Amino acid sequence: EIRALADRLYARVDWRWALNRGDTLTMGWRPPGRFLKHRWRGYSEALLLYVLALGAPEHAIEPEHYAAYAEGHDWIPVEGRPHLHAAPLFIHLFPQAWLDLRGLADRPMRERGTDYFENTRRAIALQRDHARSNPGRFAGYGEHLWGLSACHAPRGRLRLRDGRQQRLFGYVNRGAPYGPDDGTLVPWAPLACLPFEPEAAQASLVRMAKSYPELLNEGRFPGGFNPSLDGGGPEGWIDARVVGLDQGLVVMMIENWRSGFVWTLMRGIPAIRLGLERAGFDGGWLRQGEGARGNPPASSAKG
Repeated sequence: EIRALADRLYARVDWRWALNRGDTLTMGWRPPGRFLKHRWRGYSEALLLYVLALGAPEHAIEPEHYAAYAEGHDWIPVEGRPHLHAAPLFIHLFPQAWLDLRGLADRPMRERGTDYFENTRRAIALQRDHARSNPGRFAGYGEHLWGLSACHAPRGRLRLRDGRQQRLFGYVNRGAPYGPDDGTLVPWAPLACLPFEPEAAQASLVRMAKSYPELLNEGRFPGGFNPSLDGGGPEGWIDARVVGLDQGLVVMMIENWRSGFVWTLMRGIPAIRLGLERAGFDGGWLRQGEGARGNPPASSAKG
């Protein structure tokens, strides 16, 4: 019944209407009848959104809309190679919790000889390099303590435990290599990197468990913490919020690393294959003939 309802809801979404006569999807609509002014253009978690919109059984958008989205990508050189830049880790991670992009590339990736999976590995390397160099001289940063992403933190100028004054940004998309960075780390982010860099992810988990034992509470990580602030323990400031969106991502990525279950399930959904193909993706499991062709739709699949 859940799968049948999901199929019905998916078929009802009017993706063309969500374009609002533009070339990219709008970020939302609110009553009494106004679209938000911002659009999904350029590399973001909306990669998954465009795959769904392109593969929809009704009211699907066209490949040129994906091309317009991709035109906004921010490419930077990293060690002589092109890197699709997104400072916070969540942008790289959330679409790939569902989409198995190992060896898959769309036109912009093919033109640069890479794919989204390898691009995410480079993003992780950039974060670890930033933590090692630690330009802000924040407490704890290092090879095994990293993870910058969107999260809450205190706001305003506060005194760090080493006596320095530091501007804290509140809620912001923290990231590397270009910031912002105020010493606030996202403890769940390295663990969500397990499918991409399992050794680095596990080393970070061990480091946090040993050095910051108050972080893990009933098997859940908080939204963020800042060990540079004086909070009574080595953890410094700890976010009181535990965000379900973050916890769900971690669970999915652990399972993708263990068994690939979520990726396998999604490869069996015809709309996912169709959406990827209409976006111009090729390679990986698409070329190998795996996934939707010859498999039942999600609404009738077991599991």
